[in-house]
Amino acid sequence: MTPHRIGVDLGGTKIEAIALDENGNTIFRKRTSTPRGDYAATIEAVARLVREAGDGSVGIGIPGALSHVSGLVKNANSTWLIGRPPKQDLEDAIAREVRLENDANCFALSEAVDGAGADAEVVFGVILGTGVGGGIALHGKIISGVNAIAGEWGHNPLPLPTAADLPLPPCYCGRSGCIETYLSGAGLARDHEQRTGKRLSAEAIVALGDESLARYEERLARALAGVINILDPEVIVLGGGMSNIERLYTEVPRLWGRYVFSDRVATRLARHAHGDSSGVRGAAWLWDR
Repeated sequence: MTPHRIGVDLGGTKIEAIALDENGNTIFRKRTSTPRGDYAATIEAVARLVREAGDGSVGIGIPGALSHVSGLVKNANSTWLIGRPPKQDLEDAIAREVRLENDANCFALSEAVDGAGADAEVVFGVILGTGVGGGIALHGKIISGVNAIAGEWGHNPLPLPTAADLPLPPCYCGRSGCIETYLSGAGLARDHEQRTGKRLSAEAIVALGDESLARYEERLARALAGVINILDPEVIVLGGGMSNIERLYTEVPRLWGRYVFSDRVATRLARHAHGDSSGVRGAAWLWDR
């Protein structure tokens, strides 16, 4: 049997593995819950899924990144991974080489290879979910950066804060006012509660479609305008749970022009093509096509 490409998406709540054949078709898929807070059990859960997927190259997307200095995980909102060596431990567990990359980078790669940004030279992939991340794909290749933080858009400050954005909310990273604290699902819920005194889920707030969602859209427009001003991508692709809000794709481009340094904005805002499995597909594509 021809070896195939195996991808794993190690998330904060679930771990998903797929195997792709030589044409990019999915021939295996399985999910399991993430053993939150337990590093050893997390490594074993990933290794078990890889063994079930069979022979082939292995790419893994993780929250955070590997430090170029220590080889240990940094910048992960799944905090039990921080300071750990998952690449080495997984290679020991499955006796195979592993390519490991930030999950938002994997998402961007997937959408640039055969997704919503397949025809674009420069793609910026955005995760709007439990956390907020970003990844850059150039000519179908990930740009990781000399510090392994290229595309880490969610931990820049929200641009041009107004009185409505204050006080700056604290972030798990130790800073305050990060884009993630406003644009994650939890960030939307926090803002709504602060404004109305009512504690609702992000899904319930979206269903209301009230001022809280309008505030979210304006903040997203401000934040993405900063990306356009620096990177000038042809396509920005949204992923994560918040990307399923249909009105983002009309409202945010309508708003971001006031913040972009150009007479017109040709950048296209697109919804992911591969659903919540885009990241795991990108992990499989970490090996040369």
